[in-house]
Amino acid sequence: MIKTLNIDANITADRQLHITIPDDVPLGPAQVVLTVSSSGDSTTSTLGSFADSEFFGMWADRTDIMDGVEYARELRTRGWKRSA
Repeated sequence: MIKTLNIDANITADRQLHITIPDDVPLGPAQVVLTVSSSGDSTTSTLGSFADSEFFGMWADRTDIMDGVEYARELRTRGWKRSA
């Protein structure tokens, strides 16, 4: 069984991270992946911060994509079909 948890945490000045695992997580070996946001709180993203990101305009120089909106729609459609 694979269980994914998203737990917000704070790294303290002494570079320690303390987390409490929910009771429904099985005991035994686990792999922990730490994702650190360079902007601090990722929940306060704005349209401006997205426009400044590496993702904005990432398809601009692609010659094989004529309509970026349609291309993204097709990617989402294929992704949903695969997971169903």
